[in-house]
Amino acid sequence: MNPLVTPSFPSRLPKVGTTIFTVMSTLAAEHQAINLGQGFPDFPCDRKLIAEVNAAMLADRNQYAPMAGVAELRNGISKKIETLYGHHYDPDTEITITAGGTQAIFTAVLSCVSPGDEVIIIEPAFDCYRPAIDLAGGKTISISLQVVRNEAGQVAAYEIPWDLLANAINHKTRLVLINTPHNPTGMVWDKADLDRLAALVRNTSALILSDEVYEHMVYDGAKHHSVASHPELAARSFLVSSFGKTFHVTGWKVGYVAAPPSLTKEFRKVHQFNVFAVNTPMQYGLASYLSDEKQYLNLPAFYQAKRDVFRAGLNPTKFKLLPTPGSYFQCADYSALGIPQAKLNEADFCKWLTTEVGVAAIPVSAFYDQATESGVIRFCFAKQEQTLAHALQRLQTL
Repeated sequence: MNPLVTPSFPSRLPKVGTTIFTVMSTLAAEHQAINLGQGFPDFPCDRKLIAEVNAAMLADRNQYAPMAGVAELRNGISKKIETLYGHHYDPDTEITITAGGTQAIFTAVLSCVSPGDEVIIIEPAFDCYRPAIDLAGGKTISISLQVVRNEAGQVAAYEIPWDLLANAINHKTRLVLINTPHNPTGMVWDKADLDRLAALVRNTSALILSDEVYEHMVYDGAKHHSVASHPELAARSFLVSSFGKTFHVTGWKVGYVAAPPSLTKEFRKVHQFNVFAVNTPMQYGLASYLSDEKQYLNLPAFYQAKRDVFRAGLNPTKFKLLPTPGSYFQCADYSALGIPQAKLNEADFCKWLTTEVGVAAIPVSAFYDQATESGVIRFCFAKQEQTLAHALQRLQTL
């Protein structure tokens, strides 16, 4: 054997390649397109938050944080959740600060899923779910949101497939992973949905992992229904949220998990070895900033204004806009555009839209393990007004 040859080995994730988000963002940069694909704001965060983090650095809060997170931030999270959802999580035994929502999800899966356990996900689903399950040795059971079409055959809405979900739950089910508000479709779960989920898992040992990173982006006067607001579900759930999404600092990668003591104990066993502790000065800065509740209570109106501007700009076009009750994503059916490219599959249409029209979007088909075509793409409207205006000018030419 040649000693200079790197030995080969079986991939732990043989089906994983470059994500669609990286592909489309790279393509957008190459063609100087407006990037409405990857879900990140292009506007700055509040300078007050930067000042709070800077103050923590200057106060020499620069060494390892406690493994579970600094007490001030955990206390603030506990207060926020109790105020909004009526459930008290003990900051010492039930709240853990994480390196963003993805690490929170990954660690929650590794903490409770053993080889052979089944984990239910609802597609279209964020792309980190399945790899986490695979690395834990679990078996992914995917069910798809029901696609509702109008008389013209366009996608009009997505609905939870309750019969399929009920049939998927059995004695092997270790975890049911839900996401509300939902990425990529923007749909939200209401109280009746949580009640139905509770009924399905009531006589089982299934746990819930609730991805609620867009919790403060629910519109039209509606409220976010968290698993924390449902005592029966809270007793068996990992609740995941993200400061990156809430405070426009996705690059900071700071989030949290709230869960009952027994679940938190197992979560922290894994957390201490795959991260141990999260950025210390940012935790102190976030703790101080979080004490002003208007910083998150004002978010629905802030993002709804962007949503409404974007929808109004697309209404004159032949895009069919799906409802967007939550998240900062707008899905649109492009099948009736009346141009040859409207017959392309979603990935090819998004590439054409990026290279020829100058606006990047994400194909919803990329959120399925087996590409499922419905003629729907996802735009991110978490952008400056100027960015949205320029994007709309280009999209209105279609």
